[in-house]
Amino acid sequence: MAVESTPSASPAPSNAASATATTSATSSATLVSASAPSGPPGPPAPRIELPSASARYLNNPPPRYPPLSRRLGEQGKVVLRVRIEVDGTASQAEIHTSSGYARLDQTALQTVLTWRYVPGTRNGVPEAMWFNIPINFVLE
Repeated sequence: MAVESTPSASPAPSNAASATATTSATSSATLVSASAPSGPPGPPAPRIELPSASARYLNNPPPRYPPLSRRLGEQGKVVLRVRIEVDGTASQAEIHTSSGYARLDQTALQTVLTWRYVPGTRNGVPEAMWFNIPINFVLE
C-alpha cells in the first residue's frame, strides 16, 4: 500500500497587506506561466521490440524433465533473466525467480543458453538486451 504525504497548509498571513501581496504575486506568476509558449514536441519514443524464443522456425526444444524430479513429484515455474545478443544467441542467464527446486532451475538455465532467439530491436535495429523467460515444469 503506497502512502502519500501531502504538504500541510501554511498558516494564514497575520495582516491584510501580506495577504494581498501573496495573492498578487501568485496571480502574476500564473499569468507568466500561462502565456509562455510551449516548445516543439519532442521526438517520438523509440519503438522497442523484445526478443522472442517462440518464433516457429527456431525449433527450440523444451527442457528435459529431470528424472529424479519427476520421481519426487517436483513441479514449478522458473523465470530466467537471459541476455539475448544481436545474433540471436544467449550469452548470459541467471535465475530471476526459482521454482523452489535446484534441479529444475539448473535444467532450465542450461536449456535457455542453448536456444536460438529472435533478437530484440530498437527502431528496427537489432540490439542486445535482457529478457525474462518463464519455464513451467508440470507433471501430467
